[in-house]
Formats: sequence, C-alpha cells, structure tokens
Amino acid sequence: MMRTLLLLPALACLLAPPLRAETLPDDLVTLEVLPGWRSAEGRHMAALRLTLAPGWKTYWRAPGAAGLAPLLDFDASTGVSAAEPRWPVPEVFHFNGMRSIGYHDAVTIPLDLTLDGGPARLAGEIEIGVCDEICVPVRLPFAVDLPEAGDRDPAIAAALVDRPLTAEEAGVQATCAVAPGADGLGLTVHLALPPLGPDEAVVIESADPGLWVSETAITRDGGTLVAIAQALARDGGAPSLDRSRLRITVLGEGRAVDIQGCQAG
Repeated sequence: MMRTLLLLPALACLLAPPLRAETLPDDLVTLEVLPGWRSAEGRHMAALRLTLAPGWKTYWRAPGAAGLAPLLDFDASTGVSAAEPRWPVPEVFHFNGMRSIGYHDAVTIPLDLTLDGGPARLAGEIEIGVCDEICVPVRLPFAVDLPEAGDRDPAIAAALVDRPLTAEEAGVQATCAVAPGADGLGLTVHLALPPLGPDEAVVIESADPGLWVSETAITRDGGTLVAIAQALARDGGAPSLDRSRLRITVLGEGRAVDIQGCQAG
C-alpha cells in the first residue's frame, strides 16, 4: 500500500536557503506499508518502507546534531496494543563538521506488533526529515488491515537480519563512570569490544525524556573503546542518571552493537 508525502507548513533549512515546495522532486519520498505475517504466538511483524529521491536521506531514531528525529504515531490503529520499531543498522554521515545518522535511498523499518486478538488494523502516521542540502519535514499517513496469517515477507526478513548485535552476541562488556561537572554530569563509558572498522561512532541514549546526552568523543586503546559525553537535565535543574536505563550503540562499517545499560566502573 503506497502513501505519498504531505509537506508540513514550514521547511526546516539546515545548510542552504530554503527551497519552495514546487522545486522539490516529485518522488521526494514515498511510503509503502508491508502488512507482514502473524506468528504462532499471536504477534505480528509488519513494516514501513521509505523510498527516497536520489541523493536524499532520512534519519535513524537518534539522528545526531544535524538530523531530525523520526516520530511514529500508531494511535489510529485498532486491535494493536503496542508497536516496537526494529531499526536496521544506520549509516553515519558527516557534512560541514556535523554528524548525522540515518539512511539513504531506502529503508525498511520492521514493526513488532502486540495484538489484542481478533482483526487488527495498523494506522497512523510517521513524521520524518528528508534531507539533502536542506532538510524538509514531511508527514506520511498510513493504514492497512493486517492479515490473520500472511506470508513471510523477504523484504521485512532482510531488514530484521540487518540489525545491531546485542551485547551478549557481540561479547561486549560495558562500564560507565559518572562524575559531577559544572554544567551537568560527565559520563565516561568503557566498552570491551574489538574494532567494528576504521571509523567507529558511539551513540548514548537515555530512556529518561528529561535527560539529554551529548554527542560522544571516542578513543580506542586496542580492544577497549572509550566514549565521553555530557548528560544535562532538559529543564536546567540538577540531572540524575540511571546507568541501567542508558542505551549505547556502537556503529562501524555497516555493523552495530546495541548495549542496554552498563555497570558502574
């Protein structure tokens, strides 16, 4: 099922003067809903597939300082009690000294759905940034009836394979040291992990919406990757940090490791 974009009222210009909507490519981005299949346990695997105009890209769940975070809204769904995106491994982009994280050309985002039982309809919208020299925010509505059985979709299966390894699968050990600073908390993460490639990146996210974690500075000493960041309270108050609620992703050369929480150290 195909859906074309709705341009939002304003264009967000990041790197160039804004373009008028009529100068944008007709095929800037399209959305296809892949209805997927039902598991024997009653869960359902569907997906959203975004196809971009040549040269354009969109962003991962943690887009970096130069990107726009995607927003997924499933509130119009029926028979679906929860939806968890399974983000494929993204790429790291650098432009004018800024880092962003996302996808070019196309991306299939699997959705692991928890059902209430009986007929189910997946409906809502996704709001994304679609970027080249400028960044255009767009909103894409979607709606599809989910089959009660359905065949295993090879496009969804391929996207599920293209996922980060877990900490257990990668054999990584993570420790986090926290120290008070002038503007918040200093966070130093040590990861016992072999190199993923010559150009590695580390992203730290917090499950606490009131806490902001900065982009990391990283160094490597053999089998240990060290990432340093700052954690600040969004309301300007004194921040508190729960190590168990940190999500640390290491990216490199088309591979990634997803680490949930870390030990004190």
